[in-house]
Amino acid sequence: MKAPKVIAEIGCNHKGDMQIAREMIEVAASYCKADIVKFQKRCNRELLTPEEYNAPHPNPANSYGDTYGAHREFLEFTVDQHRQLQQWCRECGIEYSTSVWDVTSAREITSLHPSLIKVPSACNLNKKMLEYLCDNFEGEIHLSFGMTTQAEEEQIVSFFEQKGRNHDLVIYDCTSGYPVPFEDVCLLELTRLRNTFAHRVKAIGFSGHHKGIAVDAAAVALGAEFVERHYTLDRTWKGTDHAASLEPDGVRKLVRDCRAVAQALTYKPKQVLDIEEVQRNKLKRNQVKWN
Repeated sequence: MKAPKVIAEIGCNHKGDMQIAREMIEVAASYCKADIVKFQKRCNRELLTPEEYNAPHPNPANSYGDTYGAHREFLEFTVDQHRQLQQWCRECGIEYSTSVWDVTSAREITSLHPSLIKVPSACNLNKKMLEYLCDNFEGEIHLSFGMTTQAEEEQIVSFFEQKGRNHDLVIYDCTSGYPVPFEDVCLLELTRLRNTFAHRVKAIGFSGHHKGIAVDAAAVALGAEFVERHYTLDRTWKGTDHAASLEPDGVRKLVRDCRAVAQALTYKPKQVLDIEEVQRNKLKRNQVKWN
């Protein structure tokens, strides 16, 4: 099995600060050894109704503005800032990617020509956005299946097949909660997705919002080719996602463990390995051979 690609999802954990975002890219690349970092892009006026935009944040302690809309705008980077993030990723030798939440954001990030764009669970039924990506974006389209019925999963994959883009589609097993208790991770959904869709899509991944890193290695054992986790420099920072994120040492260990599991997932190429021969000659030398 080839090593899975690990995605360190920065999302909005940069707190609206480009220098923090740059540090997160550098740490993810040099210390964590992740393969990809992922940001988010939203057009808040398109996503939110005027009432939602002007309402107070549901958790004022995590808010960066007087209203929910002002909070979201504070955390938003422009497309030119995303272009700079992409350049910093190139300099650090790590892949840049972004989740897009609406058609405007899809159009803006498509203009940067990244190798992949992510569709979050919250937006996987936004047909206009999916259609825009299928028609205008040449790279991989990654899509999470959190909060999604099996009928909707089939509808989504069939849509990509109709557009001739299913072989660029990567689907993710996901439970949308922050954080998710272990009994709700439902990891065997990976097996169901593989049985149902592996021959119809490019790859299958796992997007986790649980605590710790044990589950992710198990996801690799079940065939996840991408593993995505939220990532922060400090879990105590103000914001919604920090508490459900991994700090750099957690991401580093996750990368290490996922790659080790992938390396171990093989059959023996011969009945007694070279590494066993020395021990066999030493420990079995006095045993009677069976007829």
